[in-house]
Amino acid sequence: MYIPFDQLPPHARLWIYQADRALTEAEQSEIKPLLERFATDWSSHGAGLQASASLLHDRFLVLANNETVTAASGCSIDKSVSFVRELEQRLGVSFFDRTQLAFLQSGEVKVVAMSELKNKVASGDIEANTLYFDTLVNNYGELQEAWPRPVQNTWLSKYF
Repeated sequence: MYIPFDQLPPHARLWIYQADRALTEAEQSEIKPLLERFATDWSSHGAGLQASASLLHDRFLVLANNETVTAASGCSIDKSVSFVRELEQRLGVSFFDRTQLAFLQSGEVKVVAMSELKNKVASGDIEANTLYFDTLVNNYGELQEAWPRPVQNTWLSKYF
């Protein structure tokens, strides 16, 4: 059962996928109805999930489920991964490259290769208070309250 993204409860579980490039307006228009259809049809062992999906900052695909209604099972999570893989093929984009880190700088999403992070920190391009899009955020409340969040408050804090 679909629920509008902005009506998710704070405890709703999230899965965040970062595209390796910004999605164009045309691509976003193309996949938004697909996201809603997927969320509407998404189920776990035959029970419909109270789910939603959204695109944020032209780059982040977010799937969500209110686990207090119906918990996502391994099979339903596999279905979501398959759906995201289909979107990759359709758009010619990767949502599974975890070597790219996204930061919000001067109002724009800037992507840095993980291998370049130490150099960017050393040069001052990335500071402890630089905002980072942490794809490990796992609930809607956290997404609303602190996303993106300062690098120093994420798993990247070890670089400072």
